[in-house]
Amino acid sequence: MTKKFAITSKGDHKSDALKARMVQYLKDFNMVYDKKTPDIVISVGGDGTFLEAFHTYNHRLAETAFIGVHTGHLGFYADWLPEEIEKLIIEVAKNPFEVVEYPLLDIKIHPVEGDDYQQFLALNEASVKSTDGTVVLDVHIKGSHFERFRGDGLCISTPSGSTAYNKALGGAILHPSLESYQLTEMASINNRVFRTIGSPLILPKHHVCELKPTRVEKNFLITIDHRTNTYNNIKSIECRVADQKIRFARFRSFPFWKRVHDSFISDDR
Repeated sequence: MTKKFAITSKGDHKSDALKARMVQYLKDFNMVYDKKTPDIVISVGGDGTFLEAFHTYNHRLAETAFIGVHTGHLGFYADWLPEEIEKLIIEVAKNPFEVVEYPLLDIKIHPVEGDDYQQFLALNEASVKSTDGTVVLDVHIKGSHFERFRGDGLCISTPSGSTAYNKALGGAILHPSLESYQLTEMASINNRVFRTIGSPLILPKHHVCELKPTRVEKNFLITIDHRTNTYNNIKSIECRVADQKIRFARFRSFPFWKRVHDSFISDDR
């Protein structure tokens, strides 16, 4: 069966030129360029470009596998170098690939009125902040009240996203083989009157976390990966491990802890 592919680009000259070369090479191998229903999506750029590719094709997660080529600084999701594209093209065109799956975050935003809700998938994280002052949210875990959070906001991250915003907030790094998610505080208020747990919470797949505003008229900034929108009249924000997973096409071993080492510890850039 003929493989179908699509390629997304960061949009700079280097990435666009690399994309054009790869499109031509893959067509020469009788692969079909199909932006609507690709079997493989190749992201050329950095992690931001990869996130954009994920959100463009997150309705096809069961049918589409992703590959990242980085044209700038080392990307956490983009592990192929521009000088390796001839090797990558041959692998894509000629060889079967190993599928590696990572967990995703499922976010549902429920309004005060009505039963309709907005649902999103996140590869890295969702964050909840306020446009006007302190964020106050009642945190419920498995239907039971856990705490009333006061502070700058909360970050809810996937295991792969635990190396992004979550890490900057002091959260733990989780291996993506763990079907879990993490709730991390942003500058919580803790004194004799107000108290939060003060530590990141790591929740398993079967634990649902609900964030319930104490004032429904308050405006909230909710970011899903790299996309931010303002919401008000929110009844709850429901967080859980998604049923869907992202599928990576792997043609060579690149263990998660090596990615972490190369991204944060290694001096080889």
